[in-house]
Amino acid sequence: MSPYAVHRGNGPVVLGIPHAGTWLPEPVLAQLNTHGRALADTDWHVDRLYDGLLPDATVVRANFHRYLIDANRDPSGSSLYPGQSTTALVPTTDFDGAAIWSQAPSEEDIAARLEAWHRPYHAALAAELERVRALHGVALLYECHSIRSRAPLLFEGQLPDLNVGSNSGRSCAPALELQLVETLQEQRRYSVAVNARFKGGWATRHYGQPRRGVHAIQLEITQRCYLRTEAPPWHYDEQLAEPLRELLARALAGLAALAPQLAANPE
Repeated sequence: MSPYAVHRGNGPVVLGIPHAGTWLPEPVLAQLNTHGRALADTDWHVDRLYDGLLPDATVVRANFHRYLIDANRDPSGSSLYPGQSTTALVPTTDFDGAAIWSQAPSEEDIAARLEAWHRPYHAALAAELERVRALHGVALLYECHSIRSRAPLLFEGQLPDLNVGSNSGRSCAPALELQLVETLQEQRRYSVAVNARFKGGWATRHYGQPRRGVHAIQLEITQRCYLRTEAPPWHYDEQLAEPLRELLARALAGLAALAPQLAANPE
């Protein structure tokens, strides 16, 4: 199994999808307990949600599950949210706080997974961002995420529907964040939050370097917006998803249209 899949487009937007993969090697699957084997923290069907919304976008998708190693965590192991509950480079619990391993991976296991899975995924993502930047003078990384609307380990109560993260404005030009937020707020169906509980994962923070012409932003969507239920078997609901897809298509088109302006004025 390759660590990643790439669909190459020639537009300025790169869609990063680090958490939709469900593949695990059999020995790793055997080490998970019942909670872990449920794979409850998958970004279920988020790749399907975005499929075809921006035809000329490049897509870089991790094929492996985040329980093997999380492609959106700092490879050093540093926390994204110091002082707050979050999951690690290799998670030890699910988002409910339940342990997921019957036999926890060793430090040697984690180091091997970093080399075999995390680094190749990011090498592919970095290569596509550089290719797109060479074509357009700018690359726009849009990180596609989804999560259950209630995840007790990470936050209290119910999460807003659409959660924009730009590392508190540092990972992209203000115009790009404003464009996305204004588009999302044009409707009343979904609630919107900006740089609240989710400010962007490691990819957003690592690649988002506006002065270099690489802008990054993340959208975390609650799964109740497009799944029949936020529980197994995690059915995708086409009727529920359609208005969300229409909104996301407008948002992505708006970001792509900004590329010439951002290339001329990186910040």
